[in-house]
Amino acid sequence: MDETKLGAVESRFADIIWQNEPLTSGELVKLCEKELEWKKSTTYTVLKKLCEKGIFQNSGGTVTSLVSKQDFYAVQSEKFIDETFEGSLPAFFAAFTKRKKLSTEEISQIRRMIDSYGEG
Repeated sequence: MDETKLGAVESRFADIIWQNEPLTSGELVKLCEKELEWKKSTTYTVLKKLCEKGIFQNSGGTVTSLVSKQDFYAVQSEKFIDETFEGSLPAFFAAFTKRKKLSTEEISQIRRMIDSYGEG
């Protein structure tokens, strides 16, 4: 993945692929026409751009991901924390929770994640 940031429209496009893969390029054109109101040429232009970024591939007319949605957003999260909080997850967490109150369930989930990370 060269430049991994996606704009809002590219993210919607990527989600269409992740939700429907594998799919033919023709199926992708139809989905984008319906969901994004795009013409065929727009779909192919954006697909080519995301293939060049190493996120998707169009091989023999079949579009698939090279990077899963989960892995893609994990990399995005890491880059955001690196760039914005000098790589400090505690600093990110402090900033995040300063304005957003966590529910009891969210706190429990975070504790379980930390506990399981410590075990591994």
